[in-house]
Amino acid sequence: MASGTFLGIMWLEILLASVLAFVVYWFVSRDKEETLPLEDGWWGPGARPTAPEDESIRPFKVETSDEEIKDLHRRIDGTRLTPPLEDSRFHYGFNSNYLKKILSYWRNEFDWRKQVEMLNRYPHFKTRIEGLDIHFVHVKPPQLPPGRTPKPLLMVHGWPGSFYEFYKIIPLLTDPANHGLSEEHVFEVICPSIPGYAFSEAASKKGLNSVATARIFYKLMLRLGFREFYIQGGDWGALICTHMAQMVPSHVKGLHLNMAFILNGRILTLFLVRHCPRLFGFTQRDMELMLPFKEKIFYKPLRESGYMHIQSTKPDTVGCALNDSPAGLAAYILEKFSTWTDSEFQELEDGGLERKFSLDDLLTNVMLYWTTGTITSSQRFYKENRGQLFKQDRVKVSVPTGLAAFPCELMHIPERWVKGKYPRLVSYSYMPRGGHFAALEEPELLARDIRKFVGLLELP
Repeated sequence: MASGTFLGIMWLEILLASVLAFVVYWFVSRDKEETLPLEDGWWGPGARPTAPEDESIRPFKVETSDEEIKDLHRRIDGTRLTPPLEDSRFHYGFNSNYLKKILSYWRNEFDWRKQVEMLNRYPHFKTRIEGLDIHFVHVKPPQLPPGRTPKPLLMVHGWPGSFYEFYKIIPLLTDPANHGLSEEHVFEVICPSIPGYAFSEAASKKGLNSVATARIFYKLMLRLGFREFYIQGGDWGALICTHMAQMVPSHVKGLHLNMAFILNGRILTLFLVRHCPRLFGFTQRDMELMLPFKEKIFYKPLRESGYMHIQSTKPDTVGCALNDSPAGLAAYILEKFSTWTDSEFQELEDGGLERKFSLDDLLTNVMLYWTTGTITSSQRFYKENRGQLFKQDRVKVSVPTGLAAFPCELMHIPERWVKGKYPRLVSYSYMPRGGHFAALEEPELLARDIRKFVGLLELP
């Protein structure tokens, strides 16, 4: 009797959840747009000039000075830290005992001048688009096989990353023969900085969101002479690239992601998946990456999203503190490089940071925020995009798409969910290891998946 009652309740739960999922899906997907409108904007100070915008592309070089380094050292020397609770590890945020080691290395061993030389290893440029100076790195192949032309590839970073995330993957894409890869696919890589990040000028006006950024980067590619190109991104880069595909699908040959924003009520199917996963197209690997649901689908996102609420509401307030304190900025940024690389790293006294990254790499990324004073403007991107995710999610992506699903990403998105928004999904890969900052953490894995995806689209 008890068994029969349980089965009855289970099937009633399945029926009700199915009806609810269908209603939500119908509501959000009806009257869907085919493409996003290609509009225009002006984000510089004051009114838009009547004269045509200067479309020249200017070489740019990263520089530093003795004064910049002395100021940094002075501020580090004046740092005040609060001792951590006993045995708290990274459960309360960045452990201040380990932060002492970071600050000591930053102050006494980290060579910013050497890192500046390394940053200038690739060609940098700036060009003015919609009133803003847009910075980008543009790397062409050092050599090409006879009769071959490089494939243009735009790669877009997220927060709290930067264009520097791609420095280890660039040679694998532009010079594969010298890095153990075949010359079948050779790329010409363009890595822009999102407006308000690093060397890209911040908007003077409200409203510069991921859609506007997608349009700016599309104009950048046209200005560089590319009518058709590939695009790739994770974090904000995934959303910006998705918008480009939604906006100008005829210009995007293929979209490759290592993160996907999937909404539209699909979370409701989780109530049913636990009973019959195969019915809903979930694989055994999907279940391994999503179970237990309570922890990985609800508690983990809740635990890791506090920063998002702050930056989506009052970014300038916390920005004042972070822009004034190198120690605070490092803790705020590097905490994400710990828990977003592997959530289990919160169990470690050092946050596991040096298991995946070098201190030089981590501090170089922090310095790109510190020396440019762009932490506040980078955080404003969250406020400008508040509400945009749901608004654009109903527009399906019509271009060929590939997704590399890294197991330690903030949330696993099954292939079935991805296909709902990206119906031309031609490649979906369960990656063997890696987390949120894939290009910096696992450059070879990501490069190989990009090459596999492009290979599927360019079969002889």
